[in-house]
Amino acid sequence: MPPFFDPKATPKGGLSAPATQRNRNPILAVLERILPKAGMVLEIASGTGEHAVYFAAAMPGIVWQPSDRVIAHLQSISAWRESTAVENVLAPLVLDVESVPWPIQHAAAVVNINMIHIAPWSACIALMKGAASLLPPGAPLFLYGPFKRDGKHTSESNEAFDLRLRADDSRWGVRDLGDVQAVASQAGFALQELVSMPANNLSIVFRREG
Repeated sequence: MPPFFDPKATPKGGLSAPATQRNRNPILAVLERILPKAGMVLEIASGTGEHAVYFAAAMPGIVWQPSDRVIAHLQSISAWRESTAVENVLAPLVLDVESVPWPIQHAAAVVNINMIHIAPWSACIALMKGAASLLPPGAPLFLYGPFKRDGKHTSESNEAFDLRLRADDSRWGVRDLGDVQAVASQAGFALQELVSMPANNLSIVFRREG
């Protein structure tokens, strides 16, 4: 990786999340395998923007389109983009999955990391519908985060995390994989692959049917 990817080198106006430093390489290993080699990848809820510049630098053949609905996050994404000067990262879009139409009509892939458990369930439904509207058949929708399996948490730490989330907002919480898969299927996606990740997380790869 280029030398500017220093976790201590947070740019002015930028935010940094410790989890991003820990999970970016395992996530990248999956993305390098499942994303197309060219085309535009839309990242939903890009957060700090650290993932955007890191992944785009590692995959120069694609164009990375970050997005978020939170102003502070959009500012942070811009700060990371400007400070690292990664050429294949576009300026961030203001995008709320539940606000239609989305400000983009086509993409080669959609990436969504650590969102659906810190959002109401309606956001997961909207994510699936929106992604289905802009992806061609066979294109991937990638999700990452903690998930329950068959209604049960996969670890005590995930269960404790779920309790904290629900205490912060009763609409939030770790989602059950079966529920997510059902919503994805209704939107026209087929589950292709599950990848176990560090810290009891999952990478989920859906493909647009058609």
